[in-house]
Amino acid sequence: MATTDAPQRAPFFDLSNMRGDVFGGLTAGVVALPLALAFGEASGAGPIAGLWGAIFVGFFAALFGGTGAQVSGPTGPMVVVFAGVFASLSGNPALVFAAVVLAGLIQILFGVFKLGQYIRLVPYPVISGFMSGIGCIIIALQLSRLFGHEPDGGGTIPALTAIPGAIIDPNWAALTIGAATLAIIFAWPKAWAKFVPGALAALVIGTLMSLVIKGAPILGDIPTGFPSFIMPAFSQSTFLIVLEAAFILAVLGAIDSLLTSLVADNMTRTRHNSDRELIGQGIGNTVAGLFGAIPGAGATMRTVVNIRTGGQTKLSGMLHAALLLAVVVSLSPLASQIPHAVLAGILVKVGYDIVDFAYLKRAHKGPRWDLALMALVLGLTVFVDLITAVAVGVVLAALAFVKKMADDQLTNFRAGDPTLESEEERELLARAKKRVMLFDFGGPLSFGAAADLGHHVRERVREHASAIVLDFSRVPFLDVSAARAVETIACDAKQAGKTVYVTGLNDKVTGVLAGLNADHCLPADTRYKTRIEALRAAVAEVTSGDAGGEPAAHGAAQPA
Repeated sequence: MATTDAPQRAPFFDLSNMRGDVFGGLTAGVVALPLALAFGEASGAGPIAGLWGAIFVGFFAALFGGTGAQVSGPTGPMVVVFAGVFASLSGNPALVFAAVVLAGLIQILFGVFKLGQYIRLVPYPVISGFMSGIGCIIIALQLSRLFGHEPDGGGTIPALTAIPGAIIDPNWAALTIGAATLAIIFAWPKAWAKFVPGALAALVIGTLMSLVIKGAPILGDIPTGFPSFIMPAFSQSTFLIVLEAAFILAVLGAIDSLLTSLVADNMTRTRHNSDRELIGQGIGNTVAGLFGAIPGAGATMRTVVNIRTGGQTKLSGMLHAALLLAVVVSLSPLASQIPHAVLAGILVKVGYDIVDFAYLKRAHKGPRWDLALMALVLGLTVFVDLITAVAVGVVLAALAFVKKMADDQLTNFRAGDPTLESEEERELLARAKKRVMLFDFGGPLSFGAAADLGHHVRERVREHASAIVLDFSRVPFLDVSAARAVETIACDAKQAGKTVYVTGLNDKVTGVLAGLNADHCLPADTRYKTRIEALRAAVAEVTSGDAGGEPAAHGAAQPA
């Protein structure tokens, strides 16, 4: 019988974690229920549109996406943008949901053209601040609900300002149930959690308590009904508005989803497929738009709930959507009895768990800049919004990295005390009596270091030097800024009557300099393959007039 060594493709569905996926998906579904209804109401499209958004986006993003434990649905940033779109298009369903469908198609294109990989460049302090900020937001939004009150208005600030009033005038039934929920979750034995997750146990026990302890606010009636198909449409006068709205939704949803994917990776020690995740999110939003549901993205809170209660594969996200569908179809009377305080207790524990205490305990022993960056991102996440926080964090982290690289490059770019490779180099420089300056580029030259390169050389060669040697042996590439800096160095030296010798140019660096015409001050007869040859020629030039000096040997130059 013939055999083959061809690798076996991984199964589309992984059933090895069935129990954890069931618990995670069901718990995430219960947590998503009030959020979906609230987001739908806040969007202007109605609570049922939020619920169907969680179903469609949650199911299809999990089915076709690239992050196993991710749970998708309406999110705060997406709803804020969608509400603006809804208002700007006067609530016209054909126009509003045309923007949602188009946003989904744009996200699919993002995935097809492999644009998702760039989000992986987000550094750990930014992710840590983002995660910890999400944890703080979750706790802040739920504290009033533990006392039986609802914050006035949305956002973190109204939630924080509502806490003192809730503490002064608590709903004792809600507080009792909420406190019991917190006690169950925090004290639930790990051995029992293998069979029944603490969050699920708290959900069931807290709901049963509410049947005995009356007076705690519950979810109440849940809208039901199947959505109708909406044919997207737009006119010539509205096309640009719809296109702009779609692009903003697509970009925001992509960033939101992939940031949540990074959070999921950090918690599960896995690695998501960014491009496939964008395709899955795009499919989910496209279907949602066709049925009048609000758009969604990877939901950090629900994803964390899913992971904390055992979810690991795409089955958990699909089951989360299936539970919401069951609620819409037949189980709304049962789900309507869940107290808000129970969900608040579950979410407070979730928020506590995702605050990065492991890093905060040791942050003072690491770089101070990373701690400051983490704190800044945390503050922006809590008091501004997630996307702004991450954007600012990434920009500042990139600038700090460029500054550090530039400092290192300038440190390596030393004159007067270069790292010499042989005794002959030492003897040659000693014979030149500081009239030959060797500049050794220690590695890649970036735009960060380019601004100071010319100044650095001018300061060194101003007094005694008659020739300079530029060693590019360890420079694999140049950017435009660095090429212009090399041009400035060479032309300044030429105008000052100093000869520039060059060594170690590879084909790529030579091509960049030639393509930008940045080598017009670098004579072809002073380019050498090795540094020792360049030093011999330079020293021969500056000592040619000395007693017993060797004649200049420009003609010995070899193409680099």
